[in-house]
Amino acid sequence: MSVSTGVLSLANEDPSLERHFKGHRDAVTSVDFSLNKKQLASGSMDSCLMIWSMKPQMRAYRFVGHKDAVMCVQFSPSGHLVASGSRDKTVRLWVPSVKGESTVFKAHTATVRSVNFSSDGQSLVTASDDKTVKVWTVHRQKFLFSLSQHINWVRCARFSPDGRLIVSASDDKTIKLWDKTSRECIHSFCEHGGFVNHVDFHPSGTCIAAAGTDNTVKVWDVRMYRLLQHYQVHSAVVNSLSFHPSGNYLVTASNDSTLKILDLLEGRLLYTLHGHQGPATCVAFSRTGDLFASGGSDEQVPDYYRSILRRYFRSVNVAFCYALRVQYVAYLCEQVNSSFHIVLQTVSILEQRLTLAEDKLKECLENQQNIMNVLKNKVS
Repeated sequence: MSVSTGVLSLANEDPSLERHFKGHRDAVTSVDFSLNKKQLASGSMDSCLMIWSMKPQMRAYRFVGHKDAVMCVQFSPSGHLVASGSRDKTVRLWVPSVKGESTVFKAHTATVRSVNFSSDGQSLVTASDDKTVKVWTVHRQKFLFSLSQHINWVRCARFSPDGRLIVSASDDKTIKLWDKTSRECIHSFCEHGGFVNHVDFHPSGTCIAAAGTDNTVKVWDVRMYRLLQHYQVHSAVVNSLSFHPSGNYLVTASNDSTLKILDLLEGRLLYTLHGHQGPATCVAFSRTGDLFASGGSDEQVPDYYRSILRRYFRSVNVAFCYALRVQYVAYLCEQVNSSFHIVLQTVSILEQRLTLAEDKLKECLENQQNIMNVLKNKVS
């Protein structure tokens, strides 16, 4: 059983899959890019974490240590560490090098669903099926405090960009906003009609986006605690989402096997990517936003996409579905046919003008010959 990842180039708006990486033996659960985009980390139900090199011909590193499925992975802001959480109830901090050295600590009493570094890289927040959110120091893996007001599994927890807030999403159908300093829940968002699988902060820190089992994606303002946008673009559970660093776009992954690119400025769906043969379980933009990766349970991922399409936004990753490619080819054919028709018309006009010119020249030559004959007769 193999898993692959490819690079999609959108040069001239015509996408093409350039290469694949293969390694995992089961469904991919999580993906994340290093800061410099030289490495891509992925976790899997096969209990392994893999570090893929973006350089051609460079081998991938397979890190073995967890005793059960790896549910989440994330690079530290510096890229010098990778955190992973597992169904074995532990968190590991790995050095992403050939040695694959790691430190391990018993973080929770149940499956660890989420790991996330603070923007300064000094703290780590984890979420678990034991219904708690915990905060740790990265340097010594020292436990700091626990947040425990959820009444069901906690699927995801994230620091705000400034590190002052923590947001958590749970199977109790709530999203909770926490003050890190006071360790108090300052608001609960209860509008989701199902479990909340994933949540993340907008790069500005002013709002959050959440993905749910009710097939929706919702965006809330964390200052006014009000719903800003509500997207119903998927036909099945939404598993994961990621903001583009500009904050203008959002990519989502769903059990309907598709990825969606949402334009947050205009509040509309931009693109749908059909690539997975099964559920798309995870998706993540790179720190610079010109790449994103997605993983699934179809043994084909992570799919890793590159875009140089700049009509909509600078260096933002977009993916075209096959139908769009067909439409684009049809458009090109239409343009070629139109141009060819114009060329034919131009040639026809030139032929007519050439015929007229030939007739005029022939008439001039005949007149000249008549004049010459008249002159000859007068001389003789």
